[in-house]
Amino acid sequence: MMNIGSMPVERLLRKQKALARELRAQANLLEVRIAVLGGSTTNEFVDFLELLLLDLGIRPVLYQSEYNKYFEEAVLSPSPLTDFRPDIVYIYTSSVNIQCFPPLDAKPLDMEACVSAEAQRFAAIWQALQEKIGCLVVQNNFEMPSQRLLGNLDCVSPGGHVRFINLLNREFTQAAASQTRLFINDLSSIAATIGANQFCDPKRWFSYKLITSPRGSLAVAKSAAATIGGIYGRSRKCLVLDLDNTLWGGVIGDDGPARIRIGKETPEAEAYTAFQQYCLRLRDRGILLAVCSKNTAEIAQQGLEHPESVLRLNHFSCFKVNWEPKHENLKAIAAELNLGLDSLVFVDDNPAEREIVSAQLPMVAVPDFGSDISNVIAVLEDARYFEPVTLSREDLERARQYEKNAERSHHQGRFASYGEYLDSLEMSAEIEAFKPVYLERIAQLINKTNQFNLTTRRYTLSEVEKIALNPDYITLYGKLSDRFGDNGLISVIIGRQEQSTLHVDLWIMSCRVIKRDMELAMLDSLAATCIQREIREIHGYYAPTERNGLVSDHYAKLGFEQIGAQDGQQNWKLKLTPNYIPRNKHIKELVSG
Repeated sequence: MMNIGSMPVERLLRKQKALARELRAQANLLEVRIAVLGGSTTNEFVDFLELLLLDLGIRPVLYQSEYNKYFEEAVLSPSPLTDFRPDIVYIYTSSVNIQCFPPLDAKPLDMEACVSAEAQRFAAIWQALQEKIGCLVVQNNFEMPSQRLLGNLDCVSPGGHVRFINLLNREFTQAAASQTRLFINDLSSIAATIGANQFCDPKRWFSYKLITSPRGSLAVAKSAAATIGGIYGRSRKCLVLDLDNTLWGGVIGDDGPARIRIGKETPEAEAYTAFQQYCLRLRDRGILLAVCSKNTAEIAQQGLEHPESVLRLNHFSCFKVNWEPKHENLKAIAAELNLGLDSLVFVDDNPAEREIVSAQLPMVAVPDFGSDISNVIAVLEDARYFEPVTLSREDLERARQYEKNAERSHHQGRFASYGEYLDSLEMSAEIEAFKPVYLERIAQLINKTNQFNLTTRRYTLSEVEKIALNPDYITLYGKLSDRFGDNGLISVIIGRQEQSTLHVDLWIMSCRVIKRDMELAMLDSLAATCIQREIREIHGYYAPTERNGLVSDHYAKLGFEQIGAQDGQQNWKLKLTPNYIPRNKHIKELVSG
């Protein structure tokens, strides 16, 4: 990973082609077809977007509309777009594309009519794309105007452009909240963060019909890439934190807990408190927190026991405090949490430690915020490491589920055998064919799971919906609960029937339930469904990647026989008989689909 998003915009413009060539040479890139329908010139944006997606492990195949033909290509003449078969269509519009601004002397009803007309024009685009292509749609909302003819009254008057854009953006927000295939790229917030005068460049608009400055184009591309990366499971999952001079000011071992700087008494202490509050908010929305610090664990914990500390020891899913090299501890954290190293973001105030980790573990994101902790939140926000595209119950409860996993691990030590421990968990599973209520979660899990993913195939929500209705497919989802709590929907199988053979195109499972025999329970339900449909063989496939070595022996463990390999993909076979003997011994109350 090059960390393209942190590079100066001037370097990206100068080195774009060379950087793209180097990034395209990476192995195991995920191909995603993306159509950009522009209301302004989009070449610069698309160049940045390609670099950023390549850096996320996504190789975009890109299509651009003719200038300002976004409506025509989506609604009136969609044939070129349909032939391209995009996975995602990105509507790159801005305030210059609004056609129905109210007049300055507008009455409230006039303003509402203009908002409705403009919203309906874009709704027609989204509807046409869904009906003709069935793809995901990413839509810009609108930045505030750089000119306010009415001054502050512009946000109050029915004829004010600021008021109109605020209302139109609200319409877009409501549409995205009710349509699972529609995502908003928040141009309004992007422009506000940069500043309207820095975001737009009138000279470039008049000369080239480029609405944004180079800095603005890069910011929009970073935001769009974060959304696309989130859709395909490229968002980071864990924030790993140093302690001294990162979560508090001072060195706990030298200064003692009474003298570290945390709380509200000084500007410096307040900055550390604000960062801790930010970390806790990330945890509350599903990002795991971990500690990687050089110290003695008992001494380090004293900082988290400080009365002004926002973060406590129980907020961390993993706590690695010792005198080992930090890159080794980061490997241990990833292994303990069953995450890839590319799921970690490591924050450390020490530039030497940052450099060592970056050199030894280039897949770990290591933001450079200098030595001033007051910068770190802005740097993390700008990098968009943790971009969510949905916020499900499973996301909100993820940190709590890892706490429960720690309780399970502690509980395990009380038993003489692993089987006895599994029985003590009192596990029960719900395993059934896909249900409409779970399709969004199923699509999310498919696109976020990288380690326990046999074929690394991805499916959009619309593809999952079509498969669920197709009688030639067998689909299964698995939910697992135990005495410590509900793990939610954590496993998915998609199998394609060809006469008396089932081809398992997808088998995924959340890593937090590994070694709980859920894969055996899923196989038993799959075999039962196959036997019911007179299927005699199950063919499974394993496509090795840098991320899924965890499941390299998955089919061997389940009793499949390897029957060959082609283009790096292993082929496995399991013969079925009516007297199939279930493998699962420890999970009860199974429901077979």
